[in-house]
Amino acid sequence: MDLRVERRDGLVTVTLNRPERKNAMTDDNWRELRDIFLTIADDPDDRVVVLTGEGGDFCAGADLTAGGTEGRAPVLAWMRTVGQAAQAVFGLPKPTIAKVDGVAVGAGCNLALCCDLVVASDRARFSEIFAQRGLSLDFGGSWLLPRLVGLQRAKQLALLGDVVDAATAQRYGLVAEVVPAAELHAFVGAWADRLLAGPPIALSLTKALLESSWAVPFAQALEAEAHAQTVNLASHDAREALAAFAEKRPPVFTGR
Repeated sequence: MDLRVERRDGLVTVTLNRPERKNAMTDDNWRELRDIFLTIADDPDDRVVVLTGEGGDFCAGADLTAGGTEGRAPVLAWMRTVGQAAQAVFGLPKPTIAKVDGVAVGAGCNLALCCDLVVASDRARFSEIFAQRGLSLDFGGSWLLPRLVGLQRAKQLALLGDVVDAATAQRYGLVAEVVPAAELHAFVGAWADRLLAGPPIALSLTKALLESSWAVPFAQALEAEAHAQTVNLASHDAREALAAFAEKRPPVFTGR
């Protein structure tokens, strides 16, 4: 099974499972990843996603070997499938954490950046390696990079294709937190538990507001906030939060 999906109490862990290829993705893998995330989007019991790789690496990008491209559709159609996978991950209306150990390069780097939060081990390495392979950016890198690191740094990463360590990636703004490799699993688990305990409706709306902020003027952002808050204030979760505050207890959010 090249992609493993495990569910526990609202947490979905999606593991890229081709460690012999540093979890490089075949055409079928991109389609499977797309379908997995579309399924998660439609399942109300799935509340938080952790995306990671098996065997000490996150993802070496697309598998460009003959075995990885066998039976490939015409290039434009194939790339649109890759784009659909990127949209499914980035557009998921639920919190996502990329748990990155080892290499995250090419489309694998951008796959991590499509997640809401990137947590890396201190031995993780990132690269927009495309130019070194005679390619331009894909899997959303041309959109994600300037927003995360600014245009000048995005050009540096994309045009030179250098490999950067986890500490540098964090300094550039690609990574939220860097932790020792031995602590990576526990740290991500703690963040996932905090997100699972959060209000699903409010978290989803907050994510949507932040992602749309680049494309709207301030007045439109304020109007979107007003609509989102109207939805929140009509929810059971908002009433539960107020009751829990009054009763000096932790709230129990259900997404209603």
